[in-house]
Amino acid sequence: MGAAWVHNLREDGFCGACTVLLDGKAVHSCSVLAVRAAGHQVLTIEGLAQNGKLHPIQDAFIQYGAIQCGYCTPGMILAARALLDVNPHPTEQDVRWGLTGNLCRCTGYVKIVEAVLAAASGPSGSAAS
Repeated sequence: MGAAWVHNLREDGFCGACTVLLDGKAVHSCSVLAVRAAGHQVLTIEGLAQNGKLHPIQDAFIQYGAIQCGYCTPGMILAARALLDVNPHPTEQDVRWGLTGNLCRCTGYVKIVEAVLAAASGPSGSAAS
């Protein structure tokens, strides 16, 4: 994978804006030393779209207005991807739990939760692909 941009605001893992998937698990990249990621699969928001087509979770975030300032959006989307990979049909409570550790100041989370639930019930039955 080429160079990637990951938000790094606090360097203490508090906000989740820097969330990436490390071997499929959502982690705050500011809390993981690069040397510990060596040899592991790292997925950033740039790697989620395939062949110029947005991932269903990305589409749902747009359709449901789950993005406002956009600062938390990459981390939220990747946390949602990690959740849907292990639980393709989550409840609202599952989604809220799965996004714990990713803070948003703009949306109040309602639209984010709606987007994740919509992505989970999308045309393929799962947004984890």
